[in-house]
Amino acid sequence: MAIKDLTQPQVERLLKKAQDYAVNPAKFYQHLNHIIVANLFFEDSTRTRFSFEVAEKKLGCHVLNFSAENSSMNKGETIPDTIKTLEQLGVKIAVIRHPDDHLLETLKNESSISFINAGAGKYEHPTQALLDLMTIKQEFGDLKNLTVSICGDIKYSRVARSNVHLLNMFGIKVNICEPEELRVKDATLDKLVTKKTIDEALPESDVIMLLRVQSERHDGQELNKAEYLKQYGLTAARLKKAKAKTIIMHPAPINRGVEIESDLVEHAKSRILKQMSNGVYMRMAIIDEIAGTM
Repeated sequence: MAIKDLTQPQVERLLKKAQDYAVNPAKFYQHLNHIIVANLFFEDSTRTRFSFEVAEKKLGCHVLNFSAENSSMNKGETIPDTIKTLEQLGVKIAVIRHPDDHLLETLKNESSISFINAGAGKYEHPTQALLDLMTIKQEFGDLKNLTVSICGDIKYSRVARSNVHLLNMFGIKVNICEPEELRVKDATLDKLVTKKTIDEALPESDVIMLLRVQSERHDGQELNKAEYLKQYGLTAARLKKAKAKTIIMHPAPINRGVEIESDLVEHAKSRILKQMSNGVYMRMAIIDEIAGTM
């Protein structure tokens, strides 16, 4: 699943269902107790992995947490063969995070399992974008005439790409604020955004969305962290330029003192923790929606 695979009515249905879970926490009927879900994470994850597991268990699913380090992949088994095994064991839904851009396309053509993209490849993290949109809608209600500024390491961010496409679907203006050293060359993305500095973008932003500096993907390129915050990050001084109703978002993990001043993570304007709790509700909605088609 990528954002481009969804229609606006489908997204609106997911938003409504996720919000229903959020406002009715007792409405966890365990009604998917006939569904087996496997979580296959081949890259490090905390929020995405655990929020999927919590979502699955709240829905009553039987959960298998796959570990490549302790599997037959150490004996030479391929991922497609692992998937075939899971399919024969009765797994109906598989949640996958993997660095390969094309893995999900390959697997869905070879299996009857329904796959959920939990950050597969470099270009998409659709469930994060959906929970981000849920958080924005909770805050503002009407999504019309909003401006969201995404600031930071756009070049290596699958979160940014999914968000740009989803926000554009709802007519939300998107600013991109990226450091010169990490400037992305993407003609498709450029058509959907306005490029500004963070200082130019802040006064008009309803949402300021910070992104982690993904040093592990920089091929040895070292950034001066203190200088990065000064030039490109969100500081208390910069925040004074924002609107009274501007909110701060970040998909996490957070590099405190790099893309955002540490004290701002828990600031009254911050919705970073709300994003985390909304991750459970949105992922419940997605799993429930998929299970309903089986």
